[in-house]
Amino acid sequence: MEAPEPLTSGDFTDASEPFQLFEDWFEEAKASEPNDPNAMALATVDADGLPDVRMVLLNARDARGFVFFTNTGSAKGRELAAVPKASVVFHWKSLRRQIRVRGPVEQVSDAEADAYFATRPRLSQIGAWASQQSQPLEGRFALEGAVAKYTAQYALGGVPRPPHWTGFRIKPVQMEFWHDRPFRLHDRIMFRRPSPDAGEWSKSRLYP
Repeated sequence: MEAPEPLTSGDFTDASEPFQLFEDWFEEAKASEPNDPNAMALATVDADGLPDVRMVLLNARDARGFVFFTNTGSAKGRELAAVPKASVVFHWKSLRRQIRVRGPVEQVSDAEADAYFATRPRLSQIGAWASQQSQPLEGRFALEGAVAKYTAQYALGGVPRPPHWTGFRIKPVQMEFWHDRPFRLHDRIMFRRPSPDAGEWSKSRLYP
């Protein structure tokens, strides 16, 4: 693979705020990445302060932050309930780019969760009822039995959103943009603000 072209003035290092830069990179990633350009590594901490990380999908985004959905009884759901702070990383290997986002986390409104749940495939909706996410499973048959149970229960009409299934919004206070450069002399730009609800973004360039 050829080395990326040098980045000079007029490229991403001139951006004055991070959200539009994220949109620009995300659009390029959707055209370049073969699978799930919205995949991100989500980091939380457990009750002992031990970091926990897993891949999730970015399901929505706007000026308020970045949203993913999950079972509140899952490991990440329980960890975010106890410590509502998180970090995510987007890594697009095809573009040699990475974005890191850090900030406090809030639960989305019921209306937002309902609206997104309604867009999911029916079997995914059934799966949200059937799966006791992150809990011990005695065998595949138990999961298949739960799927069959809820398939029969909601055979007619729509599938309502389970009360334990909702979304979380990461409200960024830091966003870092990284681009590969030859000989590991990468470009890194960090945006910071005092809080997710107030304050202007400041920008600094970081050593690689």
